[in-house]
Amino acid sequence: MVHISDGVMPLEVLAAGFVITGALLLLTMRGISAEEIPRISLITAALFVASLVHFPVGPTSVHLIMNGLAGIVLGKRAFASVFVALTLQAILFQHGGISVIGLNSLNMGIPALLAWQVFEGRRGLESPRREIAFGAAAGAVAVLGAVIMLSLELLVLGEAFEEIAVLVLAAHIPIVMIESIVLGMTAGYLFKVKPEMLIQAKAGL
Repeated sequence: MVHISDGVMPLEVLAAGFVITGALLLLTMRGISAEEIPRISLITAALFVASLVHFPVGPTSVHLIMNGLAGIVLGKRAFASVFVALTLQAILFQHGGISVIGLNSLNMGIPALLAWQVFEGRRGLESPRREIAFGAAAGAVAVLGAVIMLSLELLVLGEAFEEIAVLVLAAHIPIVMIESIVLGMTAGYLFKVKPEMLIQAKAGL
């Protein structure tokens, strides 16, 4: 799972995680309107539910992350959606932990923002399959980014965590492929039946 647990990271790293997360929340939620709340709530619920379905991979298990979906539907609001979903997971199911909510939000929220920017690359292209292609790329970037960030953090802790970092990366390769396919198909479907669900206009943070 793309979660760091309580008691693993030093206190100063945890504190930095909360500070940076707070700054990104202020930045990405600036100018939010009441009309955006239902969409944010819907995607937050999807992120929350996705984490409850686990698949065994060798000696560990993984679950769908869907932070790429947040990116292509919510744009910069994706970070807040990820933060709320992770907070609920930590409080209700002890996924990760309370002290690492900030760090885990960065691990999943920053790749969600990257997925948004990848999906924006479709603009200006006339291909009828551009949403599918860029949606698939966004899904892969979102998951791979989250896993790489987690693995790098584990490697910083020292040699004792090297094997775990490699295992985390290897275990999520199937999830990268699955979410790439799922998000590509989802983006293509939404474009056909409800294109307004996809992020409509590029806007900076």
